[in-house]
Amino acid sequence: MSVIGHVAVNVFKESVRDKVLYNLVGFATLLIVVSYLLGQLTAGQDVKIIKDLGLAAIATFGLLIAVFIGIGLVWKEVERRSIYSLLSKPMRRDEFILGKYVGLALTLFVNVAIMTAAFYVVLAYMDTQFPDAVRASWPAPATDPGMLRAIALIFFELLLVTAIALFFSTFSSPFLSAALTVGLWVIGHFNRDLRNFEAVVKSRTAAYLARGLYYVLPNFSAFDIKTQVVHALPVPASYVVSTAAYALVYMALLLAAAVAIFSRRDFK
Repeated sequence: MSVIGHVAVNVFKESVRDKVLYNLVGFATLLIVVSYLLGQLTAGQDVKIIKDLGLAAIATFGLLIAVFIGIGLVWKEVERRSIYSLLSKPMRRDEFILGKYVGLALTLFVNVAIMTAAFYVVLAYMDTQFPDAVRASWPAPATDPGMLRAIALIFFELLLVTAIALFFSTFSSPFLSAALTVGLWVIGHFNRDLRNFEAVVKSRTAAYLARGLYYVLPNFSAFDIKTQVVHALPVPASYVVSTAAYALVYMALLLAAAVAIFSRRDFK
């Protein structure tokens, strides 16, 4: 197994042993179950409420995992001074960074898969609780496979958030890294507003600055297709592929920057 693989496996094992990780998955699963109970309060809208809350739970708890574990990937090693023994081994710094990232990506994949399975179990159970006439009125089956497209984009969004958290963790404290990561995530969900900022301001400088930020900052709103899949609106596979490709390119740039910064740090 390569050095990156060894580091990734160690990150995954450490994350699995983390009680916070178990709590996040437990709460996400609980929220999905509660969404079923809430769905019973609104006749005819049950399936939509469950799908909406379930997808939101996967995204929210995945975000917590990505941010609060991602910011500590490098900081923990530096704080515990284990970075000295790690870098004294036949391991390059780029392998260390990439291994940390791959390990957390694997952790996210497993946890998103667990939450997705729990989500579909709740939906499958709900599907058995209603007569055919009620199910026929739903815009899509309870266990609509189309929701997997939304979950796939949620996963790529989380991978991008992880890359951002890892990038900031190479040169800042955990608190600042978390604040910057969450701040970028929030701004990224309103990124489309920057494109049309010139319509609400008179300053050309501000308009050009906003347009520049629109192209530079991550566009997290592109990953959010929960409303479409909940209402069974068509989401082309080409859109999912192009958005995933956008995430991969952005992640590659962030990881390259993280490696460049970490390679220049002096731990003496």
